[in-house]
Amino acid sequence: MEPYLIPVVFLAVVAAFTLSASAGFGGSLILVPTLALVLGTKSGVALAALLLASNNLVKVFAYRKSLPYRKALVVIALVAAGTYLGAKLLLAAPEQAVTIAVIVGFAAAFLVESLDLTRWRRASSPVMAFAAGATSGFSGTSGPLKGLAVRGLGLDRLHLVGALSLTSLVGDATKTAIWTDAALLTGSDYLVALVCVPLMFVATFLGRAFNFKIGERGYAGLFWGVMVGYAGRLVAGL
Repeated sequence: MEPYLIPVVFLAVVAAFTLSASAGFGGSLILVPTLALVLGTKSGVALAALLLASNNLVKVFAYRKSLPYRKALVVIALVAAGTYLGAKLLLAAPEQAVTIAVIVGFAAAFLVESLDLTRWRRASSPVMAFAAGATSGFSGTSGPLKGLAVRGLGLDRLHLVGALSLTSLVGDATKTAIWTDAALLTGSDYLVALVCVPLMFVATFLGRAFNFKIGERGYAGLFWGVMVGYAGRLVAGL
């Protein structure tokens, strides 16, 4: 990495991790495109997964009192399985088709949320979880589907953020392990992650403080704002 790009990466890290700690997810919305632009697609996606996995450890610690292990277990397991498959098939699926499917799923879920069709939302949660992992494995981000899968569990704000943090940790750790084995991640990448640890703590606890202040209604707006951001990025990439 060129020295003049390091401040750009650090700014992206702080912004991504603050958003992620506030909403429970959304870090890849900032980090993946930034690192892909700076380092190239594959290297950028791989380094983003490593940084996000490391940050999710901090998030899990920060929200340790509101981690719904039992309620989120099925979603976490399906995300892990989907991520493993997607990471192994990194570029095997047509990206445009996946993008369109994600956007359609987001639009359908937003309609379900608006009409308060709770039964349908819960029923679709496992499907969304597996699809979230698979799309994350070969695109670097699963934001919309992961958010919908966890939202379908019907948790309150803090437990929703806790579940998103656990799910994100499992998914990013799975990708990191696979891509390290495939030599997409090297010792220098892990050194970058180590240097970013202080930024992770600062950004995570800043984001958590913001989450505590906004309340349930404010969080709902933040959640769907992140979802719209993901959808907009997907549309722009078509």
